[in-house]
Amino acid sequence: MTHQHPKHIIAVSAFITNEQGKVLLVKTHWRKDTWECPGGQVEEGEALDQAVIREVFEETGVVIKPLGITGVYYNVTKQLLSVVFKAIYISGEIEIQPEEIKEATFVKLTTDNMEEYITRPNMISRTLDSMNAEHFIPYETFEVGPYNLLGRLENLV
Repeated sequence: MTHQHPKHIIAVSAFITNEQGKVLLVKTHWRKDTWECPGGQVEEGEALDQAVIREVFEETGVVIKPLGITGVYYNVTKQLLSVVFKAIYISGEIEIQPEEIKEATFVKLTTDNMEEYITRPNMISRTLDSMNAEHFIPYETFEVGPYNLLGRLENLV
């Protein structure tokens, strides 16, 4: 009997703030009814923190620095595990890639105006978790044979 690994999709996204405290939001082609934090699918063998840096840059042209993980979410229907990072803006002007996203902008996002932008309950809860995070979930990237720690995020907010 051969062992088969389960097939799940792993996605990452980032709650990104700039120097003015504004949050980077995107609107995708397939979820036109809501704004959301940028992100996308992790490639096979890719570290999660590197995946979120790549996805944000591919979608928006913005360079970020992930600070830590604020939540992990699972969509049973799509077998999709989503890891959300809190990150800070480092550089770059918003330059959307039309094949990736429809719009991108920095918004002064608050709990009072959030539902004007983010309309889906699962996206609202992720965003609130990121906004209110006082600590991050530690995250390590390592390789085996021999064991080699490649990176660790464990910063406090």
